[in-house]
Amino acid sequence: MRPSYIRSPLNYIGGKYKLLPQILPLFPRKIDTFVDLFCGGCNVGINVSAEHAIFNDNISYLIDLYREFQTLPLQDVLDCIERRIVEYDLSLTNEDGYKALRRVYNERRNPLDLFILTAYSFNHQIRFNNSHEFNNPFGRDRSHFNAAMKANLSAFITRLHERNIVFTRCDFDRFDFTGLGERDLVYCDPPYLITTGTYNDGKRGFTGWDEIQERKLLEILDELHARGISFALSNVLEHRGKENAILVEWIARRGYTVNYLNKSYSNSNYQITHREGTSVEVLVVNYRPEV
Repeated sequence: MRPSYIRSPLNYIGGKYKLLPQILPLFPRKIDTFVDLFCGGCNVGINVSAEHAIFNDNISYLIDLYREFQTLPLQDVLDCIERRIVEYDLSLTNEDGYKALRRVYNERRNPLDLFILTAYSFNHQIRFNNSHEFNNPFGRDRSHFNAAMKANLSAFITRLHERNIVFTRCDFDRFDFTGLGERDLVYCDPPYLITTGTYNDGKRGFTGWDEIQERKLLEILDELHARGISFALSNVLEHRGKENAILVEWIARRGYTVNYLNKSYSNSNYQITHREGTSVEVLVVNYRPEV
């Protein structure tokens, strides 16, 4: 029987929910501390069994939202959402109400308002401009706080309350790895260097992704390996005729294990299907996966 996975309540670009049946069996069976270095929508981390977990992201407002989910009782979160929906008359068609809440969020930064905005925004996505203002447009006739989103949110918050999870917010190269040991796992799902995701360009008010960032991350993984710490890296070797030469050369030089994944994304507008071109998605690990 296929395991039942918790799905993130956020439609985060590049989310790995559909790949969980392939990724999770490749992780060590026993993990003391699991580090999700680029946690994003937390689809992977929320489903990993570990004694402790650290979820990190450099988008501070995202981490503020998760901390609110972690702190407040589930019913308080749901009640707040329903009150805001009524207060701003949010619906599939009321763009003025959506824009009014968006203005209030950008002024006051109430974390739960960010989630409510994603419920009514285009493709349910999170997007900021260079001034750190939430600027995703209204999702007319498509986006609202529906039953599926409520169910995903409820399951997600319940799991947060059950697990020993710490949320941190910093760029990956500022994360403190000093306390980790051989029974821990660092999982990395960074922006992909050769894709065209909007988070790559550095114009969203947060650090972008380029060859310098790519090499920094690979150096950090080498350092973890030298200390006997396990890591797993999600990435693509090829995408639309492009090859990530930096990644390919690093794997060949270091001899890490490459696990090829059967990719399928339906919520990522920058991804392509196998019918449209080649995209070779992999999970690179520095340990021998357990059978």
